[in-house]
Amino acid sequence: MSNKALLKRFAVGGDDLDRAVADALGSQTINDVAEAYAESVKDFTPNALVKGVVMRVVGEDLLVDIGFKSEGVVPLYEFDDNDYPDPGSELEVLMEGMDEESGLLLLSKRRAERVRGWEQIVETHSEGDIIQGTATRKIKGGLLLDVNGVAVFLPASQIDIRRVPDVGLFIGKPLECKIIKIDRDRMNVVVSRRKLLEERRNRLRDDLISTLEEGQIRKGVVKNIADFGAFIDIGGVDGLLHITDMSWGRVNHPSEVVQIEQELEVKVLRFDRERNRIALGLKQLEASPWAEVEAKYPIGSRVKGEVVNIMPYGAFVKLEDGVEGLVHISEMSWTRRVNHPSELVEISNEVEVVVLDINQEKQEISLGMKQTETNPWTEVEERYPVGTIIEGVVRNLTSYGAFIEIEEGIDGLLHVSDMSWTKKITNPSEFVNKGDLVRAVVLSIDTEKRRVALGMKQLEQDPWQDEIPRRYGPGDVVAGRVTKVTNFGVFVSLEDGLEGLLHVSELSDKKIESPEEVVSIGQMVDVRVLKVDTEERKIGLSMIGVPQHSHLLEEEQKAAAGEESPAADAPADAATDGDATPAADEAGADEPAADGGDQPAADEAPAGGDAKPAADEAAAAETAATDVPASDAAAAEGDAATGDEAKAD
Repeated sequence: MSNKALLKRFAVGGDDLDRAVADALGSQTINDVAEAYAESVKDFTPNALVKGVVMRVVGEDLLVDIGFKSEGVVPLYEFDDNDYPDPGSELEVLMEGMDEESGLLLLSKRRAERVRGWEQIVETHSEGDIIQGTATRKIKGGLLLDVNGVAVFLPASQIDIRRVPDVGLFIGKPLECKIIKIDRDRMNVVVSRRKLLEERRNRLRDDLISTLEEGQIRKGVVKNIADFGAFIDIGGVDGLLHITDMSWGRVNHPSEVVQIEQELEVKVLRFDRERNRIALGLKQLEASPWAEVEAKYPIGSRVKGEVVNIMPYGAFVKLEDGVEGLVHISEMSWTRRVNHPSELVEISNEVEVVVLDINQEKQEISLGMKQTETNPWTEVEERYPVGTIIEGVVRNLTSYGAFIEIEEGIDGLLHVSDMSWTKKITNPSEFVNKGDLVRAVVLSIDTEKRRVALGMKQLEQDPWQDEIPRRYGPGDVVAGRVTKVTNFGVFVSLEDGLEGLLHVSELSDKKIESPEEVVSIGQMVDVRVLKVDTEERKIGLSMIGVPQHSHLLEEEQKAAAGEESPAADAPADAATDGDATPAADEAGADEPAADGGDQPAADEAPAGGDAKPAADEAAAAETAATDVPASDAAAAEGDAATGDEAKAD
């Protein structure tokens, strides 16, 4: 069909045009021309590889004639570094489709190269073969490798023998891998570098193990670092360089000594062929500083060192690189009570110490700090000889006594038995309190055990030696208050801190079943002194034949004042089961030396004896020993041993 606009523009008549066309066709007809055109135009399908002729660059595309009804375009960005082919040259492309708006074919040079590369891989390789590619980019789960224009997938778990913290470190690096899967339908290839490395390592390991021996020096590369050491590849086999074998000195972390991919020489320390475990050493390449420790640091010598570590039990002091000693907390001060070494030293402090002991086998040195100073305990006996009166503060109380600070770091023990001549003190808090300033006498000193015994009662004269025998003699009638009733007798308080024992046989000249039939706690009674034993510190008493004037007088006075009887109103300190009682509360031959206690059976009058005149009682008491019932004597002994009320047999 003719174009009327063109005919009008060039003023060509229809007849003239027909004649020109007929001359051009010659003997060919219009149908012949249509058939020839149809034969010259190729029929292409999408994703087919075709070859075309480069025509020219148009805008951002390269125009290529592939013999279709219209030309095709290839984006210029598919050519690296603007390296376009020359016009007229042949170019293989992949037909992707047609741009409906412009009517041009959409072509791709890169996809054509990938298809050709894929075909080449499939034709020349199979699963298990080794290929090489360059890591181009990181994707989910691993890396993409470019192998002859084909993207090959390398999973992250297959990049190396050990886990890789960042797969991006391999981008841009050429990697040799082993093909583990080819998917022809999806045109997908999966490769593994790890399998290749493992196979090579196994071969090297077999070769290495056959020649490996303990004591050999090998070159290796640091492959991994842990808190406990570093793994060294010594030629296809990994060995462990433990942190303790890195340096003779202190190493807090392996990274202080070695770094990843560092090359170094190590010594084979141990080799377990069955388990394929190799222990390596780095410090063993140098002489051990412990070889000459005993010569350099003889026992008793003074040296200086640096505090490098502090533990609750002591401080470690570095004498030189690789040689450290322990100053135990007990060796830090002669007098100061050290609860933690940090009270005296800090890390990096320079301290002077004395070498106390060396264990070459365990590579241990015992050091002391206090030995650099004079031991004050060696002078205690000179400064505080026995008999010296000291003044000190009560620092601590225990169940058996009080500790008195004589001077800083030196304490003396004031035992409960050395607090009073007459009172039995069951707890030190009854006599002194923490923080009190007290006076005491030095009784004994044990410099070896670092003990000083103190006494407070020794500041006064012993009343049992003179005063008590002078005030209480056999035959004397005195008044006292009942403080404790037992099945073997009654304890009577004669004065503050002084008690006597009124045996059950001395309560009445009549047979009685229980002391409660005659007396009660808190009651005032008149008693006769039978015996005063200054050695045993005991006073024996009797009520037989003694008129109870004091008792009656007190009750009359209380009745006049409107008060209850003493028996109903016992003093607060009256002894009951479980109560602390004065020393005199306990009977028996084993009674501690305290105040007056019960009279032994040999000193007591026979139970049921007749009342005698006061003048004869004292003499009778001396001869009455054999008449005391054995059961009563045994009961008295049991009370002394247990502190509880004795039970008669």
